[in-house]
Amino acid sequence: MYYKRHITDTLKQMLAQFKVVLLTGPRQVGKSTLLRTELQGYEYVTLDDMMELELAKTDPALFFKNHRLPLIIDEVQYAPELFKYIKFLLDKDSSKGQLCITGSQTYSLMQNVGESLAGRIGILELQGLSVRERLEIDCNDFFIPNSEYIAGRTESKKPIGDVWEYIFRGSMPELSDTSLNWDFFYRSYVKSYIERDVRNLMNIKDGTTFYKFMVALASRTGGLFNATDIANTIGVSLKTVQSWVSVLEASGIIFFLRPYENNILKRVIKTPKVYFNDVGLVCYLVGWDNKAVAQNGAMAGALFETFVVSEIVKSWINKGLDVRNIFFYRDSNKKEIDLLIKRNATIFPIEIKMTATPTVSMARHFPVLKEMDNMETGTILCQCEKNAFISSTVQVLPIEMI
Repeated sequence: MYYKRHITDTLKQMLAQFKVVLLTGPRQVGKSTLLRTELQGYEYVTLDDMMELELAKTDPALFFKNHRLPLIIDEVQYAPELFKYIKFLLDKDSSKGQLCITGSQTYSLMQNVGESLAGRIGILELQGLSVRERLEIDCNDFFIPNSEYIAGRTESKKPIGDVWEYIFRGSMPELSDTSLNWDFFYRSYVKSYIERDVRNLMNIKDGTTFYKFMVALASRTGGLFNATDIANTIGVSLKTVQSWVSVLEASGIIFFLRPYENNILKRVIKTPKVYFNDVGLVCYLVGWDNKAVAQNGAMAGALFETFVVSEIVKSWINKGLDVRNIFFYRDSNKKEIDLLIKRNATIFPIEIKMTATPTVSMARHFPVLKEMDNMETGTILCQCEKNAFISSTVQVLPIEMI
């Protein structure tokens, strides 16, 4: 089954503005399916085809004679030789949106893009299915807890049901088919990711150690990133951990949430938090094979937070927005706010809680921002049934409102 992807409108807007659009994202999130479904007038070629790859690498001019524009080139990172010829083609023709390329190895891909296509290319990232997409909700607004968003989103809200089924099952489109074996999928996914992508990029000889690194990182999702702690846990150097983390980030497997800083808030920490984009992958890596274990285990809070944050981030990237405007707050007194969303110089503080019965005390750290005159109403995202104000400065929203 094909789910309408909310990034589609943004993709078409970029194709109308740029000569070439690059769609990045992890493997298996549906990049090829999206493009082949939504760009019906484009020819499609994948460089996973060894004959096509050989031609692209040895004779780019002939490759483009065989494949006329408009064209989709899938997994373009395998043939960096194409980029100079793509630049040559684009310089000859002022037409917009003639070429759409995809890549899952953005670690090396972006270097080629920067060198050859700067100023000519629009870049989008696709992640796994959002809950909105799986529930076939038309609303494509990015999440921001102001009155305008809440009014619009309330009209399209649908019940999620068992949120832990979504958390455990993960966001990979293929796994939306519940008849498929969850363990088989993730086992193959991790194995192919290590062997196809990481080994090619980093020349890693010991895949077992890299797997242990992924497990160690997964067990820390939603927490402050401590590279030294991970290095000591798996027995590698700090430099190695930093290098491996950069690969996972560039490949869209993880993302970092940066701490909010400004001239008013003096005692904030500067360490980022690390999150996995796909919570199902976290469950697989830490060894949980059913949703009950995930829901009742010691990491339940971190999993729930990771799920909520990743859903919010998806709503932003699907609109082509800069997620660097999403932060968290933590100071030297260990006062923490799960999310701060900045929009047009206004700050929206957000707490994420598993509970269905939120209390004002859960927002007790919001006042640390009181010196900022641009702070909006605080929000607690939780499993409550409906929107409500629980004080004059704090509202609660059910996670169905993301």
